[in-house]
Amino acid sequence: MSTSLAWDERYQGGGFQFGEAPNRYLESLRPWLRPGMRALALGDGEGRNGVWLAGQGLATTSLDWSPVGSTKAAALAVSRGVALATVTADAAAWDYPEAGFDLVAWIYLHLPPADRAAAAAGALRALAPGGLLALECFTPAQQGRRSGGPKMPELLWSRAIVEELFGGLEVLELLEGTVALDEGPRHQGHAEVVRALLRKPG
Repeated sequence: MSTSLAWDERYQGGGFQFGEAPNRYLESLRPWLRPGMRALALGDGEGRNGVWLAGQGLATTSLDWSPVGSTKAAALAVSRGVALATVTADAAAWDYPEAGFDLVAWIYLHLPPADRAAAAAGALRALAPGGLLALECFTPAQQGRRSGGPKMPELLWSRAIVEELFGGLEVLELLEGTVALDEGPRHQGHAEVVRALLRKPG
């Protein structure tokens, strides 16, 4: 099972494991974003998504369980001249603030089922009424591909899991299929993912 120490070691290896540019799906959601929105980037690693959100004028918190990742995220924000709050915490155990965010970005955060459910419950609590949840994760069809993703099948996502965990949210988009990844050395090539844009009623 992956641990924060394993990610520390990975992030210490130099360079940005998933690049410095944001996830393409998150970037495609720019029309939904407004300056001043409060954003939470979950499992943000070295900060590529959180820093990009901050660059769009969002008050952004970058959460990751790797202190090395959080340090690199903070440095990337400084280099880009944007304000970024970094939190080093386990996404499954963090004390999510009630209605604290207008956007939760769940990009390639793969957790064991119990932890996934706990983090999803936290994300739901943290979403303000009308808030958006943006998600992109690998599906079981990704197994055997070399374009990234966890090796343990229980960590993978599906449309059904999205519907189960976030069934109380309005579905604006929910797709499962093949995309082309070009995100640093660890996400390269065709990949099988689920993408979702969901909105909290209210």
